[in-house]
Amino acid sequence: MRKIVKQVAGIDVAAKELVVTLGRMYDDWTPETYASKSFANNQKGFLSLVLWVKKLTGAVEAVRYVMEATGVYHEALAYFLEAQGHPLTIVLPSKISNYFKTLDVKSVTDTTAAEAIARFGLERKLDNWKKPNAVFKKLRQLTRERDQVVEARTVAKNQLHAEAAEAEPGPNTVARLKKQIAFFNKQEKEIKEEIRALVKADPQVSQAVDIMSTLPGVGSLTAAIVLAETNGFELVRNKRQLSSYAGLDVKEKQSGTSVKGKPRISKKGNKQLRKAMHLPALAAIRHAPRFKAVYARLVARHGIKMKAAVAVQRKLLEIMYVMYKTKTPYQKEYVPKIAEENQAAA
Repeated sequence: MRKIVKQVAGIDVAAKELVVTLGRMYDDWTPETYASKSFANNQKGFLSLVLWVKKLTGAVEAVRYVMEATGVYHEALAYFLEAQGHPLTIVLPSKISNYFKTLDVKSVTDTTAAEAIARFGLERKLDNWKKPNAVFKKLRQLTRERDQVVEARTVAKNQLHAEAAEAEPGPNTVARLKKQIAFFNKQEKEIKEEIRALVKADPQVSQAVDIMSTLPGVGSLTAAIVLAETNGFELVRNKRQLSSYAGLDVKEKQSGTSVKGKPRISKKGNKQLRKAMHLPALAAIRHAPRFKAVYARLVARHGIKMKAAVAVQRKLLEIMYVMYKTKTPYQKEYVPKIAEENQAAA
């Protein structure tokens, strides 16, 4: 009789629903998925999920819960499971996506995604998830709030510009829009002060922000956003994973000699990271010889300015990761071979 040596609950997380598939590994290393069910993504659903898992798995072997890092929708469940003492692993979406491609699955649904996550958990040795650093969690809340305020201010500014361009602008409308813009300016200033105070209060985070801010184009706010969105690079093991997490990795479709699509960035990662790196990359291209040379060489190669700018974004983000891990400021006098950087950035 075969013995169960590992049990996994693979969870596909959406905003309102959790699709769960149970899997088990036998002592002859045969994996099996055998039950699936959906639950609400709320506290009541979490309790039902755990009871369902306990009922079907018994006490033979501890069950590891595995899910993707899907924005913020997985967080409430992760905190619940961690508080209950259940083994939990959160995986970068790119890992699951790459694993899914190796399976003989013809249709992609929430159920097949949960099955793939369960099988991934059975076949891999996974680390336990740890609750995010409280500073990084608060930083993420503040930096995302600021981003929303900036977006709302941009809308108000565009409305003001359109109103002012009319033949007969409405004076009351103009006055209200100006008040909105002044209000958003005040809010952004308050949020940035909170961010500065929070960073300053934590010596390790403050040191990391100072180090990362030595990189051309990168300011303290950008450094804070990157740390907040990656939880201090907690789930990142290498630069390739970081690029994939940010959605700055290049995807190319090619089949034989007849089908070849244009290489494009995936945009399937953290959009906050991509937005945070946009302006720093433009600043680095304008003012830093190293990145200006990389940009110019890539534009000369393929003629696509946006693609070259994205390559600089990716390069900056990867350098920030290395600086954080090594606790080493950017060395302006160190200029590596441009040809090597161009090859890596392309």
